[in-house]
Amino acid sequence: MARVDTPGIRRDEGGAGSGGARDGDDGAGGPAEPGDEGNATPPGDGAPRWRDRVGRWRRGWWIAGLSLALALVMLVHSRIPNEIGNLGSLLQTFLPWLGLAIPALALCGVLRRSATAVVAVLVPALVWVDLFGGLLVDKSGEGGALMVVSHNVDADNADPAETARRLAESEADVIALQELPQGEVATYEEALSASHPFHTVQGTVGLWSRYPLSGTAPVDIGMGWTRAMRSTVATDDGEVAVYVAHLPSVRVQFRAGFTAGQRDDAAERLARAIASETVPRTLLLGDLNGTMNDGALAPLTSQLRSTQGAAGEGFGFSWPAGFPMARIDQILVRGLEPVSSWTLPATGSDHLPVAARVDL
Repeated sequence: MARVDTPGIRRDEGGAGSGGARDGDDGAGGPAEPGDEGNATPPGDGAPRWRDRVGRWRRGWWIAGLSLALALVMLVHSRIPNEIGNLGSLLQTFLPWLGLAIPALALCGVLRRSATAVVAVLVPALVWVDLFGGLLVDKSGEGGALMVVSHNVDADNADPAETARRLAESEADVIALQELPQGEVATYEEALSASHPFHTVQGTVGLWSRYPLSGTAPVDIGMGWTRAMRSTVATDDGEVAVYVAHLPSVRVQFRAGFTAGQRDDAAERLARAIASETVPRTLLLGDLNGTMNDGALAPLTSQLRSTQGAAGEGFGFSWPAGFPMARIDQILVRGLEPVSSWTLPATGSDHLPVAARVDL
């Protein structure tokens, strides 16, 4: 029999049993449930969505893993050993900069639309704040009976006279200098003599003071030449034992790693000298080639307080002067109360001068 097509009516070629989807069918054999469109990825679009309530917790595990690993490194930094390339000291020197990874990981989590990753990033963020959040608060106060300055003037300083002039204008009562070239000592003496009439130079370190000095002597830190000294400053409020030190430099080398063995030995020798100090009020001013986080300097940092940590604002990074990344120039005290601590403007040196005011 011939088929009759009714005009205006489109015939379903598949028929009722063809399996073709009809209105209200979800394409899987049943009607679509209300709200399903909020959980599924739209057809033809593979991009993750925040409204995907299941997927947002299943994505981003690698970001979460990196975040937790970062938190663990910051938590146990003091236990990372130095046996292999002094890795612990290298990490601890630049430890605050690990915080830069936190916003990067957070951004990756947001772009991945991963709730798991975003929550995991909060862990290293909280650890970083616990370690360094206090440094972001301005703890400096007014006054201070004694102002001190420490500066590695750099043996290659192209304009030592200008550096000395700026130090003289700092209004410091005591100025400690490191890396003094023998050929430029007279330059510093001439520029500082009017403001600081009492001074001593021992090897490559020196001390200038408005107050009389006594009991001056070099301190042997095992270098073979003098890079540390001690003197007593007779202030109007009593005596203060002042140590000036320039610990050995550290190097980052491809084969040897972070070489700091000589510095660590020198720190132990200096720490023993300070531990035996009989004057109750003690100052250590110098380039220690290490930060307060560096566990290798614990013999020193365990018995002295950092003025920057106690009464400073910010990290007080001092090196390199062009783009400071670490505070390796320190003012440490015992028996004295830090009032304020800061860095001074750059001179011709590759280090920034550091300053502090303390109460006796």
